[in-house]
Amino acid sequence: MITSIALTIAGSDSGGGAGIQADLKAFSALGVYGASVITALTAQNTMGVQGVKDVPTSFIREQMNSVLSDLDVQAIKIGMLSRSPTIQTVARGLEPYGKIPVVLDPVMVAASGDMLLQDSAVATLQKILIPLATLVTPNLPEAAALTGRPIAVTEEEMEAQANAILTMGARAVLIKGGHGTGPESVDLLVRADSVLRLTTPRIATRNVHGTGCTLSSAVAAGLAKRLSLENACREAKIYTTKAIREAHRLSIGKGQGPSHHFHSWW
Repeated sequence: MITSIALTIAGSDSGGGAGIQADLKAFSALGVYGASVITALTAQNTMGVQGVKDVPTSFIREQMNSVLSDLDVQAIKIGMLSRSPTIQTVARGLEPYGKIPVVLDPVMVAASGDMLLQDSAVATLQKILIPLATLVTPNLPEAAALTGRPIAVTEEEMEAQANAILTMGARAVLIKGGHGTGPESVDLLVRADSVLRLTTPRIATRNVHGTGCTLSSAVAAGLAKRLSLENACREAKIYTTKAIREAHRLSIGKGQGPSHHFHSWW
């Protein structure tokens, strides 16, 4: 029996709702073994981010070497990288493993509004990491920041921004409409020659902490199980929507609660 393995390279969320913790929960819920490389430590809860400590780049590289030299990793999810030296270290560490699909979640701002990526690091992300990505998964504010455009309001604007990110070297972009309005939450999977529209009913809830981490990890889990990119995105959208819809069953913190990763079990 082959064990599907995915690796998350991201920051730790001490509150457990986002980052490495959300990634590993999503992997496990979807039947994938999860390994991790921690790039930053955050003092964080449902109310916001109280502090960030970056992991030394030498130790990030050591973690990557340890995992990738031993485990047969079938997909990699990248989340919070915080600063340019971290981005450069991760990009160099990926170079020998170009056949492993990479899902890049360009984490810039937490759900609470706290900044998680230094402004000076945006150009580094664009130049050296996006070209390594099989899929980039920005939400509407992140797509706007990456492309230097206003936040998209229409699907045409979403598609245009996704295409602009494709020109940076990504093979595909899943631009997420969770920050939009209207009865449907619309995501667009944009490739050079196609656009796939993924929709679910919009859910009125404040339990949205870590949903971007969860979706990108769910896509990586699908790729680790050898699903096509289209099917991995479809399944991830379904799983994440259910996790958000069932989040009311949890009572976690005083602010923006997490989604319910294990909604099918408890």
